[in-house]
Amino acid sequence: LLESELFGHEKGAFTGATARRIGRFEEADGGTLFLDEVSELSPQIQVKLLRFLQEHEFQRLGGNQTLGSDVRVISATNRDLEQRVKEGAFREDLFYRLNVVMMSIPPLRERREDIPPLIDHFLKRFAEENGREIEGLTSEAQDILLKHDYPGNVRELENIIERAVVIARDAVISTEELPFRGTVTAEGGPAGGQPEGLLRGSIEELEKKLIVDAMEKAGEHQTRAAELLGISERMLRYKLKKYGLKA
Repeated sequence: LLESELFGHEKGAFTGATARRIGRFEEADGGTLFLDEVSELSPQIQVKLLRFLQEHEFQRLGGNQTLGSDVRVISATNRDLEQRVKEGAFREDLFYRLNVVMMSIPPLRERREDIPPLIDHFLKRFAEENGREIEGLTSEAQDILLKHDYPGNVRELENIIERAVVIARDAVISTEELPFRGTVTAEGGPAGGQPEGLLRGSIEELEKKLIVDAMEKAGEHQTRAAELLGISERMLRYKLKKYGLKA
């Protein structure tokens, strides 16, 4: 529960709450808390966040004790919050509370000079997390990544690098580890692009179902499930993590 994550909960607040949990606002007392994708907060969470920003007070989920915390909140979103307010999906009073100092960051395709350092950062991070020794990219792979349009911005690049690190066969990542097909257009990005909207969602749902079915048939044995799917065990572990499935 996001409410529990942010504000904490008391023991017995909901099924599975076997002990008291301290929330992020309580942990960040005296510091700064970053809230990403704030536009997606539910109406209930928006109310609690607004109250906290106004009064610097909150209650843990399932509790009745009012607690205080001095936290500076920084939020981010890739949506037009003013439009969300007009649509009734985001509280106007919360919008003005958050919109004290606004910074607009251009999409990644408009600041391609940021791509190389981001690639280096994600390579190092995911190599360490996965215990891999990755030295870098081939010039062809680097060229493709520099020319791609990134409709998903930095998160898309992050996911591309994570996937490449996980499935890489060698210390240097090549185009074979990138999720692109076809040639690269002069304007940037793979020809034909990537599946969007409903198509992408449908493909991912189908892939997830196939993985679940294979794991069940294999008795949760990853090596056997990977053989049934025709993919490497390393790729299967990546997919299990991607879809939040039990490894």
